[in-house]
Amino acid sequence: MEETMYKGKSIAVVVTAYQEASFVGRVIETVPEFVDRIYAVDDASPDDSWEVITRVAERINESTEPGHELAVADGGDGRRVVPIRHDENRGYGTAVKTGYRRAAADGIDVVAVMNGDGQMDPEILDRIIDPVVTGEADYAKGNRLLYPEDREGMSTFRFVGNAMLTGLSKFASGYWTIGDPQNGYTAISREAIEELDLEEITDEYGFLNHILTHLNVEGLRVADVAMSAVYGDEESSIEYTSFVRYVSLLLLQSFLWRLKRRYVVEGFHPAVVFYGTGTAGMAGGAAGLAGAMRRLLRGEDALAESVASFATMLLGVCSLATAIRMDAEESEHLEVTRYEYDTETDADSVARSGSTSPPAVETDSSRELEGSTATGRAERNRPLD
Repeated sequence: MEETMYKGKSIAVVVTAYQEASFVGRVIETVPEFVDRIYAVDDASPDDSWEVITRVAERINESTEPGHELAVADGGDGRRVVPIRHDENRGYGTAVKTGYRRAAADGIDVVAVMNGDGQMDPEILDRIIDPVVTGEADYAKGNRLLYPEDREGMSTFRFVGNAMLTGLSKFASGYWTIGDPQNGYTAISREAIEELDLEEITDEYGFLNHILTHLNVEGLRVADVAMSAVYGDEESSIEYTSFVRYVSLLLLQSFLWRLKRRYVVEGFHPAVVFYGTGTAGMAGGAAGLAGAMRRLLRGEDALAESVASFATMLLGVCSLATAIRMDAEESEHLEVTRYEYDTETDADSVARSGSTSPPAVETDSSRELEGSTATGRAERNRPLD
């Protein structure tokens, strides 16, 4: 493989796969030529994903010449496609972290992630990595929720679910202008990988939400890149009850951990007081209003209690609003928004009209992005989108 370099940076793509035998080969083959290395990580798939990965890797590696600089950096391995297989199923987050660690060890400058299900358009990879390549951000991610035309391929159910998770993730992560946290089309710098404590980030399907909180605590900049949703006709088989329970608890824990780290341990900030006051005020006010309502139903006078409870709740709302404003201001310098398709490349690869948006990828419910009822564990191997 000849050393390609993209704008003076070496680029790698981590292709994660779990039960993606029908799609992962095509994903690897369509990775743009400017990418120096591809780490295809199979998370112990029970199907033929590993066989497909190794077969495609062998064919690509035989047709390319080793890149001198990369080969020296990683001890002589000049293959363009590096197949990696877990000995047991460890979850989507672990697959990404495996790729991150290997790329950082090989001296790669920027590492992107493309899932092996074929739902990430390789034609826009340059837009995903550009904020990191140029040094504008340490981590970049796609966002399918910004424009109506971008989410034409997204069902109402998916849109509502993603919108709710976006709201919750803003509290947890501290990135108040960043949306679509479940989007797995991402890019990260080697320096950011080395700065993060990857062991502390979940291995499960909440990885994408959790890493944002850790990025914020480390003071790393995140870019939001507009992109279109690409779906096939698959039907989700994820257990949404367990998913909502797990991710909700993860986001709550992330929120409390972030407040403790940033606003208590690393230096006191009044936002933590306003968050506490707001939560207590709203909870106390709601409880008081409920009690007043019960008294009214019994025919008792509850005017004073109602007024006091309403005032308490109003104080809570104002305190919470103040906390959010302070929190947002603290992280404002860490947020980079790239909402517009403002280059010729953007216009060519992802036009703003429906006729030229990325084609939907036909998929099968047996390898649905969120899970597989056959194993009962596949939902932990990919982010919900």
